Amino acid sequence: MPEENKPITETVVGVISDTHGLLRPEALDALRGSHLILHAGDVGTSSVLDALTAIAPVVAVRGNVDQDRWAETLPVTTTVEVGETTLYLLHDVGQLDLKPEAVGFSVVVFGHSHKPLSEMRGGVLFFNPGSAGPRRFKLPISVGRLRVRGTEIVPELLTLVG
Repeated sequence: MPEENKPITETVVGVISDTHGLLRPEALDALRGSHLILHAGDVGTSSVLDALTAIAPVVAVRGNVDQDRWAETLPVTTTVEVGETTLYLLHDVGQLDLKPEAVGFSVVVFGHSHKPLSEMRGGVLFFNPGSAGPRRFKLPISVGRLRVRGTEIVPELLTLVG
């Protein structure tokens, strides 16, 4: 089939953050069917990443609580190519030291605040799945999903426990 006639396939990217060592069964269920999982830091324990890897390949960054030896190999930031898009992954968006639109990033994925967010800023999607770990204040327990088709990105925030 000629290249221009190939159908655009969808890539489902599961997004999770701030597990703090607690990987809820509801989070695992919500992430099933993902082709790739991004963990935006504050993982808590390596067993969280092991469990997520049983579902799909995982790309994770180090958060401020990830201080143990197992976390030393996690980068502070990273980029991920999905379809025709580039995603930038870090834990604390307050430490963003670049202009994502200037370097061609389509999405900035982050955590840290425990507050779910899906918001366009300057043509870039800023996406925080919220916290999937221990409840903080009265914030929901949540994860996210990005459906990527070529350059189109459809974000979803999934509340697991209100």
